[in-house]
Amino acid sequence: MIVDVQNPQETVSRHTSAGEIAGSRACKIGPFCLHPPAMQAGLAGYSDMAMRVVARRRGCPYAVSEALLDRVLLAGGRGREKGVVLCDEDHPVAGQLMGGEADELARAAQILLDAGFDGIDLNFACPVRKVMGRCRGGYLLSDPEQALAIMRRVREVVPGPLTLKLRRGLDDSQQAGESFAMIFEEAVRLKFAAIAVHGRSVRQKYTGRADWDFLRRLKRRYPDVPLLGSGDVFTAQDALRMYRYTGVDGVWIARGAIGNPWIFREFAALAANRPLPPPRIQEQRAALLEHFHLAIPIYGPEQTSRRMRKIGIQYARLHPNEAEVRREFIGVQSPADWWSVLQRHYRADGPGREAGHVSAGWNSCHDLEDDGEVRE
Repeated sequence: MIVDVQNPQETVSRHTSAGEIAGSRACKIGPFCLHPPAMQAGLAGYSDMAMRVVARRRGCPYAVSEALLDRVLLAGGRGREKGVVLCDEDHPVAGQLMGGEADELARAAQILLDAGFDGIDLNFACPVRKVMGRCRGGYLLSDPEQALAIMRRVREVVPGPLTLKLRRGLDDSQQAGESFAMIFEEAVRLKFAAIAVHGRSVRQKYTGRADWDFLRRLKRRYPDVPLLGSGDVFTAQDALRMYRYTGVDGVWIARGAIGNPWIFREFAALAANRPLPPPRIQEQRAALLEHFHLAIPIYGPEQTSRRMRKIGIQYARLHPNEAEVRREFIGVQSPADWWSVLQRHYRADGPGREAGHVSAGWNSCHDLEDDGEVRE
């Protein structure tokens, strides 16, 4: 039986057994058995230790770091100083790597393993122009021979979970489809722990719709391969629709997790037919304070205030006075400004509102160009 994408709770995917209708299957990535079957994706400029820990405290079982450039790690630059910060709560976690040379990526993978990451995730998906121009990220979907060389070399140094992030192809051409198949099948042969596939092509960037039918066909073709679905998952309802419609083993939540760390527990509750109300204002305040205080040891008070501005804008989606709160977060310049917004808008309790889509114009790799994460 196939799920109606608009009414996912009325029918059940062909990959969901009768005993799992009221809940969801655990997703296995290497030795880790994850429930709910959802994880926080790597998000450039966002998914640092602070964001990951806030999400873990609210039901996220697995997370991936923001994209770390191999050459920055090898040079001991910004990615090494801040991107590899972990804490005891921040496990299991994969370090996401991006680069274009097999040996450099293998050496960078070893740095992340030595730093305490539980696994490595290779990013062959980022569509940002600067990344593509340097033969990294989504570019590798157009150069399968180089992609395979990277996968084989990194596999040699990563004994534990090794995962791969792809898009469904460079574009919609037959050649792009053949290149995707070569890379996907090599990941299967090399026993990658899981493969995450975004339903958009690289050429699409963040426009148009993600092709969930592509994910469904892929899962049917490779029923025994741990497949993670990505694309157009902005809310817990979106996550459940993707999960049940496509039959993927897990949902790779990216933009939908920014400012909404509750999305993981909400997804689990929906899958069990026990929907939760949106987080109350005091719950939102607690998460914002946790996020801020976890970020201070990484960036310092002043830089934390500026970084948290863009995150606070996304938290505002859950506030009943979204427009006003968002406007005030935009103006934050200092810790005092940050505290002032919380005192004005998050002091009194009350019901929150349902999460909507993230702010228009945002994309998960924009910080790679905007704040210098890939400078060498």
